[in-house]
Amino acid sequence: MKRILIVDDAAFMRMSLRKIMEESGDFEVVGEAENGRVALEKYKELRPDIVTLDITMPEMDGLTALKELIKIDPNATVIIVSAMGQESYVRESVMAGAKNFIVKPFNKDHVLKILKSL
Repeated sequence: MKRILIVDDAAFMRMSLRKIMEESGDFEVVGEAENGRVALEKYKELRPDIVTLDITMPEMDGLTALKELIKIDPNATVIIVSAMGQESYVRESVMAGAKNFIVKPFNKDHVLKILKSL
């Protein structure tokens, strides 16, 4: 079972992702963070298999957090989950080390397809 850290400043989005993952039976949500700064602390502590990471968050945005996560662990598996589906964000995320990109609003089947492909 893959262990996941969910990072999003919106509690509703964290809850939605948690529900999708836990109901699938293939994933265990080991932690949640409301911004990139907390995500870095939780990553060091929990060492999850996968991180879902929002882009727009207070204190430390997702792209900055992604770059820092890759410094901590060059093999980190990070998926950007954001409403900012513009091509430039997708490209910048992938170039910085993200394995994939999910655009909000997301649907359950698409989220599970992306997670299971990792």
